[in-house]
Amino acid sequence: MKKRVTGLGGFFFKTKDPDKTKEWYHKHLGLNTDQYGCTFWWKDKEGNDCSTQWSPMKDDTPYFNPSKSSFMMNFRVENLVELLTTLKEEGVTVIGEIEEYDYGKFGWILDADGNKIELWEPIDKAFL
Repeated sequence: MKKRVTGLGGFFFKTKDPDKTKEWYHKHLGLNTDQYGCTFWWKDKEGNDCSTQWSPMKDDTPYFNPSKSSFMMNFRVENLVELLTTLKEEGVTVIGEIEEYDYGKFGWILDADGNKIELWEPIDKAFL
């Protein structure tokens, strides 16, 4: 079987006051926060620079729709187009269309509990 998920790309969650939350995590846990949250940099087995994003988001964000969950996980994947095709064939609900940016491709699915999951085929060098 080909690789599917290669790592955690990010964790996004709803909060009433994202700025206050980022400030708290910066002050008490030392997270290097910015307007988006905090980016954690690490190296994969081959020594490539990779990132994982931690982001508090406003509690009324529509970004998690149609999920009613207060969080959304983002997983790094190797071949998004192929993976979404396979997942659809397996009966997984695929949401929307693939979106492409200079930092990678994104697609979305729903897990067995109805949580929206973001799949990201990253281009980490776009952040360096």
